[in-house]
Amino acid sequence: MFELSRRSLVGLGLALPALGALRMTQAAPVDSGQVPLNYNESPWGPSAAARQAMAEGIGACGRYPYKAQYRLVDLFASQHGLQADQVQVFCGSKLALQHAVMAFTQRGSLVLADPSYEAPVEAARARGTAVHAVALDADHAHDVDAMLAADPAPGMIYLCNPNNPTGTLTPRRSIERLLARSAANTTVVVDEAYIHFSDAPSCIDLVRDYPQLLVLQTFSKLYGMAGARLGLAIGQAPLLQRLEVYDGENVAAAPTLLGGLASLNDAQLVPSRKAANARLRDTTLAWLTERGWRCTASQTNCFMIDLRTAAQPVIERLAEHGVLVGRVWQSWPNWMRVSVGSESDMQRFRQAFAQVMQG
Repeated sequence: MFELSRRSLVGLGLALPALGALRMTQAAPVDSGQVPLNYNESPWGPSAAARQAMAEGIGACGRYPYKAQYRLVDLFASQHGLQADQVQVFCGSKLALQHAVMAFTQRGSLVLADPSYEAPVEAARARGTAVHAVALDADHAHDVDAMLAADPAPGMIYLCNPNNPTGTLTPRRSIERLLARSAANTTVVVDEAYIHFSDAPSCIDLVRDYPQLLVLQTFSKLYGMAGARLGLAIGQAPLLQRLEVYDGENVAAAPTLLGGLASLNDAQLVPSRKAANARLRDTTLAWLTERGWRCTASQTNCFMIDLRTAAQPVIERLAEHGVLVGRVWQSWPNWMRVSVGSESDMQRFRQAFAQVMQG
């Protein structure tokens, strides 16, 4: 394996800082006059320990931080019962996803849900690859049977779970059925960018039994490191080698890697942030429901509202009140995506939404 030979050449490399206990902190606002609820970012930013580790990592930026990257891979692999060659680091999981489209749709189409994350569609169409967009089912989950029927042998099937923009879950049994029934040469990509917010089990354990499965995770969402760019691709080694063609010897920045290590080393970070996000999200969903608005059954840090009218004008009016919310998906023109922010962010959203919809 290339990774092992690279490791054997790494001598006394980057020294990792001592990592203390993590605590929840608030991210610095982009603009104190605006409430940014449009990109599914964390309102808390990196944890306190991650910030300290990232700051200390600045001094290591004069050298390639391969040793830190291998430490991150080894830690993640050990936490999930994987081999090191089953984990690959990327500068954000979006890059891994784009590379997956390039690698796996050379001889076949892309199949995915609609609405869902648009990055794979954009990458596929830029290459002239056929795209089959399949509507979500009545529960706003992926309709895996319809996805299988869309093309008997696509190059890649993409499944975002929980789904962006709806925040809804596709049951594990449905994903297993998709894997069992998909063509042998079809790669199934399960994007778990939002899995840490939900009660759903990860599909990482399925990598052992399905050589065509690629799972993506990211530090951009719950871990609050969207601006640091750190993502992971998990799959059997031969599958990951096909991604390596497009970004050989890639390595993330030293501060980013150290921030990722600090985040993974804290057992309380995920449950504490998951609980805080759920409280803020569910409070807002209850407020909307009480006022007659239909929302998706989100288990992540975003949700959608059926406005019963064109969503774009509402988005623009909310922006005039200093509240920025998500874009419109063409297949759901009356639905608006809202990210979950801090307590004050959601209060501002509710106030602005009430004013706009009454006006």
